[in-house]
Amino acid sequence: MTTKAETALTRGEQLSHFISHANQLVVPPAVRHEAKRALIDYLGVALGAVNDDAVNAVRQVAKKWNAAGDAQIFLSTTTTPALAALVNATMAHAADYDDTHPAGAGHPGGPCWSTALAMAQAHPVAEEHVLLAFITGFEVMAKLGGGWVPGVGRNLQRRGFHPTSVVGRAGAAAVAAAILQLSEEQVRNALGAAATMMGGLQKSSGTHGKPFHAGKAAMDGILAAELAAENFVGAHHFYEADGWVKIFIQDGSAEIPPLDFGESWELLTNGYKLYASCRGTHASIETARKLYPQLQGRTITRISAKVHPMGMVNAGIMDPRTPLESKFSIPHCITLALSGYALTDTDFTQATVDDPRPRALLPLLEVEAVEGQSASSAFIDVWLDDGSVLHAHTDVYRGHAQNPLSDDELRAKFDALTVPVLGAARSAQLYDAALHFERPGSLARITGLLAGDH
Repeated sequence: MTTKAETALTRGEQLSHFISHANQLVVPPAVRHEAKRALIDYLGVALGAVNDDAVNAVRQVAKKWNAAGDAQIFLSTTTTPALAALVNATMAHAADYDDTHPAGAGHPGGPCWSTALAMAQAHPVAEEHVLLAFITGFEVMAKLGGGWVPGVGRNLQRRGFHPTSVVGRAGAAAVAAAILQLSEEQVRNALGAAATMMGGLQKSSGTHGKPFHAGKAAMDGILAAELAAENFVGAHHFYEADGWVKIFIQDGSAEIPPLDFGESWELLTNGYKLYASCRGTHASIETARKLYPQLQGRTITRISAKVHPMGMVNAGIMDPRTPLESKFSIPHCITLALSGYALTDTDFTQATVDDPRPRALLPLLEVEAVEGQSASSAFIDVWLDDGSVLHAHTDVYRGHAQNPLSDDELRAKFDALTVPVLGAARSAQLYDAALHFERPGSLARITGLLAGDH
């Protein structure tokens, strides 16, 4: 919990104090459990995308660099922590099926867990230490990018920047610094190095660039911490109110949330996706899926949807031509759901993109972005050729922190993604090791189960 003395510190000093004391962090049981749920989801979505084209490209480059090390690229070789985290975090975000921070920091699981595992494999520490390092990095990333609609992350998106790529570097640097047990001065230098590498353009959505954002955030966070460990000096002022936020959001309109470490826990708000697409599509998908059983083969003549404005900013591709573009298209996701698709990972294929049934519905659809509408909601009306009108709405989509997936649902998602890759027995062992990660030997079990030859 933040003390009175700590509130007198600058924001940069608050961050460096929190990170350098990660091993002393007192974490409520619910937060610890959520950290392990984040690990389970991270491992599942990463392994489900092990053969993704974006992952193949990044993995091949990492192999060509031929850097020796003890950090495990999932189902591949070992290398340096920075390169392993680059590949694994790209893998985790490749299907856009990974966790989401609803207040605006993007996708913390990929950069933070990739960094934690890779650094711990190269710098052996107790599992408890690794878990605390992940929690530390997650909280740093989420608080820096939080604030909801008027906050930092949403303002970054409105200006064309991807929060995962921006604040993910600071989160990953925090994880790596915690595992290296850097001093407060070294942490300040690491955070300064991370800040000067911040970037990532939102319009990369629908290409390999977006998952690469998560990978590069992890890689650069590790680089920043390792530089600081070697006495690299970074700027210490970037995390003040007139620092990196003012550089990215120059009109000063972003409301910068407080660094209330220990008073509130961002992990408790983390969301895990039921649908394998941009979070901005989820309320619309869920609403359209409610309508599909009512269609009963009748012909649709018109569709009207009302969504939150940021939905169309992040997922407004009107005429997607690839599976990746489809994941960032509210219109196509609506018509897919109205055509009977469940919108899980296996539904985003080229055959699905080219399916004439949902394509025929696109010209009939009008999407209205409604100012003031909740980002977790959607409203859809469907007119039919017999004159009837169907209506459905969603207040809070499944997987949101206010409507979370149960542990059993998260296990089902994990199994669906990992069993085809690992087999049932190996998948079950991986799940058990993640669920009980704080137990000694869990990291070695996970590392062994993820060795391979891709």
